[in-house]
Amino acid sequence: MTEAEATRTGKRVLLAKPRGYCAGVDRAVQTVEEALKLYGAPIYVRKQIVHNKHVVRTLEAKGAIFVEENEEVPEGATVIFSAHGVAPEVYEQAKARSLKAIDATCPLVTKVHQEAKRFAAEDYDILLIGHEGHEEVIGTSGEAPEHIQLVDGPDGADRVTVRDPNKVVWLSQTTLSVDETLETVARLKKRLPMLQSPPSDDICYATSNRQHVVKEIAPDCDVMLVVGSRNSSNSVRLVEVALDAGARAGHLVDFANEIDDAWLDGARTVGLTSGASVPDELVQEVLTHLAARGFTDVEEVVTANERLTFSLPQELKRDLKAAAAARG
Repeated sequence: MTEAEATRTGKRVLLAKPRGYCAGVDRAVQTVEEALKLYGAPIYVRKQIVHNKHVVRTLEAKGAIFVEENEEVPEGATVIFSAHGVAPEVYEQAKARSLKAIDATCPLVTKVHQEAKRFAAEDYDILLIGHEGHEEVIGTSGEAPEHIQLVDGPDGADRVTVRDPNKVVWLSQTTLSVDETLETVARLKKRLPMLQSPPSDDICYATSNRQHVVKEIAPDCDVMLVVGSRNSSNSVRLVEVALDAGARAGHLVDFANEIDDAWLDGARTVGLTSGASVPDELVQEVLTHLAARGFTDVEEVVTANERLTFSLPQELKRDLKAAAAARG
């Protein structure tokens, strides 16, 4: 943005990049779409495939039926497990009902599951940093419930008890605040100096990248708008990160029409980003909304370029290949 342009309206938008869909979300949504094309509607999905109202509504319109548990799926039907991962007992329930299960768990969540199983097999106490009740935490805890205890934020560190302080490791939910997780680990290490870390970061690249760019722009923002749903952990964290990094105000919205014009009163710079389960069309609608209120100058701030992609689940790829072969 040139100095002349900035002077013209005095209002600008700092548009964060990376924002929106991550590789795991893209894979999960594509899994439902491809399954609907291949098998036909209805396709059942256990829990929301990703935590976003718009995505869920769009897939419902195409024939997806979202349920809470396998018991709601007719015997023998196809069920897709969400990107957040499930406990082993969920697979057993599906098998007992003769369901065709397709696992759309994000590979980065699967990595945390594998770490939990490995450390449990080695008889470690596992401290899982995450938010109580979140689907990802429930799924990971289910891998080794007798070895895993939840640590929900820094204050939770003070309530931890372990069998052997020399044999304890921490893992984390993939969508947490990077800074808060580091603070929690620091609190844990004061009590447990021999606490081991996971082999690689559990907080996913997309979560870290989206928080990093928000930190960059937040100090210049009168208002930070985050597009995302309230049950989306990574979206909620973006608002918190923005406020901690110096934004004067921050708000989470699913759609442009949820923006209160009072939030923009007196504002000169609005920051804009979106959670990892948000399609970019929703961000574009917010930009249109802001432009109509004088925020016509948009500067995209780029701190990383994401190129990672994940292939579709093996079960689906196999059936897609067989269908292609049958067509000749």
